[in-house]
Amino acid sequence: MSQWTTVVVAVITSAGTLGVARTARRTPRQERRDDFAAVTKRMDREFERLDGRVTRQEATIRGQAAAIVHLQGWVRALVLFVRDSGMEPPAQPPVPEEALPYLQDIGL
Repeated sequence: MSQWTTVVVAVITSAGTLGVARTARRTPRQERRDDFAAVTKRMDREFERLDGRVTRQEATIRGQAAAIVHLQGWVRALVLFVRDSGMEPPAQPPVPEEALPYLQDIGL
């Protein structure tokens, strides 16, 4: 019976050693790598969110640019109509400073 006791103790010790070895395998480096993977996954989600936001803003800007071009053509047509009628259109109102950088592209 003492042989069987020795065998059982040896098996239990081996199992405990394997469990401890498996647990000890997770080094601080492994923990950092896991943290890096989690941060990378979160950053990927943030990039996707920002990409969607930029895409929506670009679509809005394209729509606003189309509206400005349409209004610019309409105003020019009205000015031509007034001049063809023999009148002089009213003077252009002063342009606000913050609008100047955006109006250079359309020739104003």
